[in-house]
Amino acid sequence: MFVVWILIIIGVVALDQVSKILVVEVLDRDNPFVIIEGVFRLKYSENRGAAFGSFEESRWVFMIASVVGIIALSVYLFKFKPKSKLACASLSMIIGGGIGNMIDRVVLGYVVDFIDFYAFPNVWMWVFNVADACVCVGAAMIALYLILDIIKDAKKEKEAKLAKEDKTENE
Repeated sequence: MFVVWILIIIGVVALDQVSKILVVEVLDRDNPFVIIEGVFRLKYSENRGAAFGSFEESRWVFMIASVVGIIALSVYLFKFKPKSKLACASLSMIIGGGIGNMIDRVVLGYVVDFIDFYAFPNVWMWVFNVADACVCVGAAMIALYLILDIIKDAKKEKEAKLAKEDKTENE
């Protein structure tokens, strides 16, 4: 499965970088491309901060933290090899997204964002990209994995307790 995780990482980075190249080359920076009026558009944006433009003045701190995070997740994925395919796919998506945005930060000094859901400006006002989406989906998948793992452990404990009670009753 090692190859699958590498392919997911490479796929996320490639999709992210190709989408950003297309946006830079094709999208009019002054006129967003509306896909669904009042809801969804492609809008060129330069994010010089961290996630969703936060911590703009702390760029280097965030870059160092990102590199440490990418390395830590990669070591965990490839050295400790989690048994769960869901966990490995999640980590691969997060690593790929992190690398995709890190390429922009190193090469351009900012991250190209372009996906803009603007239907609820008081709730969601951030423009993001494929890498951001993969990191968020990967994080949600990790949360799902952890919830499922907790449920599985709770079921095992309950079954063990019931088996112990049955054994005690039969003696």
